[in-house]
Amino acid sequence: MFIHKSVDIPELSTKNVNRKRFYITPQGGLYPSITTVLSLRKKQGLSEWRKRVGDDVANYIARTAANRGTKVHQMCEDFLNNKEVTKDNREFLPYCLFTQIKDVIKTNINNIYAQECGLWSDKYKVAGRVDCIAEYNNIPSIIDFKTSKSERNDDWNLEYYIQASAYAEMFEERTGTPIEQIVILVVTEDGHVQEFIKKKHEYLPMLVEVIDEFIMQWEREENEKNISDNNISVAQYL
Repeated sequence: MFIHKSVDIPELSTKNVNRKRFYITPQGGLYPSITTVLSLRKKQGLSEWRKRVGDDVANYIARTAANRGTKVHQMCEDFLNNKEVTKDNREFLPYCLFTQIKDVIKTNINNIYAQECGLWSDKYKVAGRVDCIAEYNNIPSIIDFKTSKSERNDDWNLEYYIQASAYAEMFEERTGTPIEQIVILVVTEDGHVQEFIKKKHEYLPMLVEVIDEFIMQWEREENEKNISDNNISVAQYL
């Protein structure tokens, strides 16, 4: 049985602004999601990949990966909530992936602080929803579950580490509990479970950098939108 520790954090609501996700804090702050902030770093690479494989293939791969990840994540969450997870009414591949990662979860994770919890930082002015905060090998950690077709190189995980570092900072602000360790667990279709363990402080400078990049991009887009709106308004009266 997994032990759960009670942490009282208010729920957050979301709002889409110009197709970007923002969270509304209990104090009325409007903070972009850390996923939205990090999406700027991925945009160029994804655009090049889409051009290479074509939109139809890209959309199929993205949908398949999202479906696989969502279903495995739900099974991990249920398992950590001490629910029995069986193959009944489960898709074959996600259930197989869960069975691969199950023993790693059972052996290493306990004392769970939060799951699927909305968090925010007034210091960094970002927000998000974390997969799991718990002790991993007796160390309080941000834990994220990922799926992949094959093993991942460590270099491919930079956005994951930055995102998890943001969650660690948010959680400490909200609860006073410091979280220094980041754990990314990747279960692959070719039968591997990868464990990536990092220290939060290594990625905080990059967190600041990506937030600054997002703010500059947002302000640039807003300025362009205002100019465009003004041009339309002027054109209506010409």
